[in-house]
Amino acid sequence: MTHHRAPAPYALVDDLLGRLTTPEKLGLLHQWQAAVPRLGLPPFRTGTEALHGVAWLGEATVFPQALGLASSWNPELVRAVGAAVGDEVRAKHHADPERVGLNVWAPVVNPLRDPRWGRNEEGWSEDPWLTGRLATAYAEGLRGEHPQRLRTAPTVKHFLGYNNETDRATTSSDLSPRVLHEYELPAFRAPLAAGAAVAVMASYNLVNGVPAHLSPLIADELRRVAPEELMVVGDAGAGAVGNIAGVQGHLPDHVDGYAAALRAGIDSFTEDDADSAPTVARLAEALERGLITASDVDRAVRRILTVRVRLGDLDPPGDDPFAGVAPDAVGRPAHRDLAREAARQSIVLLRNDGLLPITDPALRVAVLGPLADAVHTDWYSGTPPYAVTAYQGLVGRLAAVTTHPGADRIALRVGGRYVGCPDSPDGGPLSLGADAAAFDVFDWGRDVVALRAVGNGRHVGADEAGLLANDRPGPGGWVVRETFRLHEGPGGTVLLHHLASGRYVAADAHGRLRADAPTPDDATRFTVELLADGAAEAAALAADADVAVVALGNHPMVNGRETEDRVDLALPAGQEVLLRAVHAANPRTVLVLTSSYPYAVGWAEAHLPAVLWSSHGGQEHGTALGDVLVGDAEPGGRLTQTWYADAAELPDLLDYDVIGSDATYLYHRGDPLYPFGHGLSYTRFDYAGLRLSAAEATAGEEVEVSVEVTNAGDRPGEEIVQLYTRQRRSRVKQPLRQLRDFARVSLAPGQRQVVRLRLRTAELSWWDEARGRRVVEDATHTVLVGRSARDVRLVGALAVRGDETADGRAAVPASGRAR
Repeated sequence: MTHHRAPAPYALVDDLLGRLTTPEKLGLLHQWQAAVPRLGLPPFRTGTEALHGVAWLGEATVFPQALGLASSWNPELVRAVGAAVGDEVRAKHHADPERVGLNVWAPVVNPLRDPRWGRNEEGWSEDPWLTGRLATAYAEGLRGEHPQRLRTAPTVKHFLGYNNETDRATTSSDLSPRVLHEYELPAFRAPLAAGAAVAVMASYNLVNGVPAHLSPLIADELRRVAPEELMVVGDAGAGAVGNIAGVQGHLPDHVDGYAAALRAGIDSFTEDDADSAPTVARLAEALERGLITASDVDRAVRRILTVRVRLGDLDPPGDDPFAGVAPDAVGRPAHRDLAREAARQSIVLLRNDGLLPITDPALRVAVLGPLADAVHTDWYSGTPPYAVTAYQGLVGRLAAVTTHPGADRIALRVGGRYVGCPDSPDGGPLSLGADAAAFDVFDWGRDVVALRAVGNGRHVGADEAGLLANDRPGPGGWVVRETFRLHEGPGGTVLLHHLASGRYVAADAHGRLRADAPTPDDATRFTVELLADGAAEAAALAADADVAVVALGNHPMVNGRETEDRVDLALPAGQEVLLRAVHAANPRTVLVLTSSYPYAVGWAEAHLPAVLWSSHGGQEHGTALGDVLVGDAEPGGRLTQTWYADAAELPDLLDYDVIGSDATYLYHRGDPLYPFGHGLSYTRFDYAGLRLSAAEATAGEEVEVSVEVTNAGDRPGEEIVQLYTRQRRSRVKQPLRQLRDFARVSLAPGQRQVVRLRLRTAELSWWDEARGRRVVEDATHTVLVGRSARDVRLVGALAVRGDETADGRAAVPASGRAR
């Protein structure tokens, strides 16, 4: 039998471009591309969310957040996670090809410049090189290893200078040439240059006063570095292209705005949800007005069709190399095992005076706090098929394990009547009556609370009409309708302020509670009756235990998420009270932080014997945490962000000048609470024998840096050996230290290994604005090897002969090998 093969990709694209009509071409420039049956073009959709698992499409394996995956410092593991996610996308696409597209919107490569950014958990690191390396690994997994066809089409986002949710559509990220080329662009270049990502999403904000969707850098930088045709998509949700003539006021009308975006290099417009008609109409009018040409349209369509061809979207039946990805790829046992391993390797031991690991199975442990028996998911999480909590991860491993959320339990009274609600699983409206319902109060910071009805375990929320009911699993959704603030009222009463609507809660004529009162004067005044003191009850359990494990952190849908930045680095006040109460009752207290971002936990560092951190770890979070707490697994993670002692050490959130503001570990001169790269082990590692393959090198050469690492403890352990450099003299401000390479090694007790790291002298360059290019100066660089950016164990030096001297003069050319 003759095997039918599709035409060469670019020949097929050329053929289609020649046969498509102008209206058909315009229809391909929207996120939801209509089918063209006469040419055999099926419908196509960009934008399946796959940040750390397949999101919004039903059950799928949920891995740790990207920040947690990064904490593994393990590109091979990250690549495997990307491949698993890619397979699950393929499986869901085969089941529903029109709804599940193969263009995935991941990874996020914005360097994590400021830990207050609401979307901190979506990124990888504050270091652009590390961000690029790990994001490239994830994208490689997503795209697959087939030489011609893509498993999925990864899209890096958000281009460019995007680290604030506050007024994100109207603020301008002002980037100096050095910040642009040394800090912002490298993380985008890496996955594109490697061919791992084949698309880019532009960001909501402006850059140096120009909307990011109109940035000349799309053509000048992104398309220059990409080895294949690069598809660029507009950001979604808020109508990012529409903002150009909307809230940004950059152009007079939407036709001008859409035309300018197309000319600048936006190929796919993510506007008006699934309705492509407004986009098509605006682009058609732009053609009529001469704002764009047929060539502009063809250029964008070519890029889109090229990606579709590489995905096999236009292949004849039987030619799809990924056709064998079966529906049972979603949540398969191997993916569950991988989720568990990823969660294990992402856990960071911040402090330990010997309390951990808990190796005696006869010990009694109390697992306390709002995250003790809960696993939360973020906006870009999938729906986990199951979830193991911290409490569940310890049950069965130790003699006795108890738990308590540490939340106050209250009743609300108005005069002689109480707030009540149904105890049925589905819940129902809250209303005033004779019977009191009990509510647990969860503090998620800045006085924001969530109320969970004790009778059915469901959270209280207000629907769009304002009616309150206990019918929700917890805070969630694009608009979170399950959070409140309790404001003081007269006579010791409180007013219940519903945050999503901005309204106060009032009882209507039938006694039903509604969030529809416009002012405090219109609100119902409630008397709070404390039924149980959560901190006191948790402390009592801690006092009866041998070890207390306090599980604190954030809810990823509240106070620090897309659309909302944090204003500080503090733990929620109620959680801080709980932690101190438990420690007072039992000094053998372990703090387990699960969060989307760093916290300033100076009190814990000063007073507690042990502190652990992980991101929200997905479905296997509790299993992995249990493994680490009892010593069945090593705490393998290391921080990829600086943990500052106080938000006062940070510059303004909108100050993108990391060089001038001494921001990130690269330039920060203070003493961090926990430095970049930090993470302890249950064993001890000794470093010795630092060697460089050359004492001098010429720019462009590579130098091998080797070091002997020995496990000097009595347990197997995993170490992240980190290589940094610092340029000693320069005519410009240089980083105080900068990561150049790392290696993850596993060593048995007493085992010694020579770890070899690469120092690429071309990467010692900086951007010379006057010359419009990177330069390497004649200079000596301090070579630093250690366990973190601040825990340096060995120091060496490398003299580099660059292309200019430290005073700016051109260096005399030299030849020869590194010596």
